[in-house]
Amino acid sequence: MSDETKPLLRVLRGETRWPPPIWLMRQAGRYLPEYREIRAKVPDFIALCTTPSLATEVTLQPIRRYRFDGAILFSDILMLPWALGHGLAYKEGEGPVLPPLRDAQGIAALRPERVADAVAPIMETVRGVRAGLAREGFNETALIGFAGGPFTVACYMVEGGGSRDFAATRVMAYREPALFGRLLEVLTEATISYLLAQIDAGAEALMLFDSWAGILSPPRFRTCVIAPTQRIVARIRQRHATIPLIGFPRLGGSMIGEYAAIGINAVGLDTSMKLAVAHHLLPANVAMQGNLDPLAVVAGGKALADETHLILRRMRGRPFVFNLGHGIVPQTPPAHVAELTDLVRAG
Repeated sequence: MSDETKPLLRVLRGETRWPPPIWLMRQAGRYLPEYREIRAKVPDFIALCTTPSLATEVTLQPIRRYRFDGAILFSDILMLPWALGHGLAYKEGEGPVLPPLRDAQGIAALRPERVADAVAPIMETVRGVRAGLAREGFNETALIGFAGGPFTVACYMVEGGGSRDFAATRVMAYREPALFGRLLEVLTEATISYLLAQIDAGAEALMLFDSWAGILSPPRFRTCVIAPTQRIVARIRQRHATIPLIGFPRLGGSMIGEYAAIGINAVGLDTSMKLAVAHHLLPANVAMQGNLDPLAVVAGGKALADETHLILRRMRGRPFVFNLGHGIVPQTPPAHVAELTDLVRAG
């Protein structure tokens, strides 16, 4: 099947299809026993992300089970600061841990020139997944590459890991805007190079995860989220005019209209977004993606069916990709994911 006839790519380019294509954020991961089996043998998460044979296998696992319309590269948004030479470790029960980056010396220590070599194994994974999809007959499944939005990646780097409110990051953006702007600039340029490499390796669509966009005021959202994303979109379009781009400014609320106006093909909607509001804010040619509560999939049964049908009714008649409002959670029964795919494909 040619790229132009893959359902996900057609919808991302503005076509309305019914039933809609479906894939799920974090569809490869801890809810699958076959993933847990691999993870038990490779306790180092960075090693898993940078071993092409394993990362390829993990990416393909949910496609074999559910024949999703999108296969998203198995990796992590923090592989980019790791590639820049910034420290990164994943601790069980704690998540990612990085040296807090709070000054000009820390930014000067980042090494953009080492990114291409560092991410070479990830590009090998992209090539492996693209070949694997063809080899195993998943001809309708499109390969999605991704990166973190520069603001969200900066949040983890400044804080030194996750946070409830990313207070240090926000204070830095207010108190030292030039310094924070420099960090965003370095991350934006590195992200552009990273995404272009993914396209060259075989990615057919791209997604930007700005998971912490919603913590910002509207003026800061424009400066820290929209402006870097606009640069990324423009530079990618210079080289690849038709590559579909999905943006996920989580909890962006009323700002998603301005976000979409920079040339994004589709906007990922979090669970809190009222779909009627999204209809009003987004142009008719911009696809929506979302926004089922991941815990509805955990619940399964009538609750899952009711929530799924509600979204389908509200999205019929416009370009739409069925997905979750956030990533699938580890306690999700795989059988409930099969329930969900059956519901969506029945329309």
